[in-house]
Amino acid sequence: MSEARIRIDRWLWHARFYKTRPLAQAAAEAGRVRLNGARVVKSGHGIKLGDVLTVPTGREALVVRVVAFGERRGPAPEARLLYEIVAGAGLDPEASPPV
Repeated sequence: MSEARIRIDRWLWHARFYKTRPLAQAAAEAGRVRLNGARVVKSGHGIKLGDVLTVPTGREALVVRVVAFGERRGPAPEARLLYEIVAGAGLDPEASPPV
């Protein structure tokens, strides 16, 4: 049985790191997103539960672990359930999530 996977651009959009899916695709293709420490260069790259993503947020980067896949792009509180902030990433896990 194969592991469930979802496209990285779709997950980034569902988790509300980018306002549109084309913006998430562009970020992935430009190599601005890292998956388990390696630069991603294809927006269709598959991710699985437990993967660690590094996503740029302004001047800083947010390191998150994928804990769920979304069926749709829901409101921010629902999107926040798709990931957990990795401890020791230098960011406050209680801080407001990206919109």
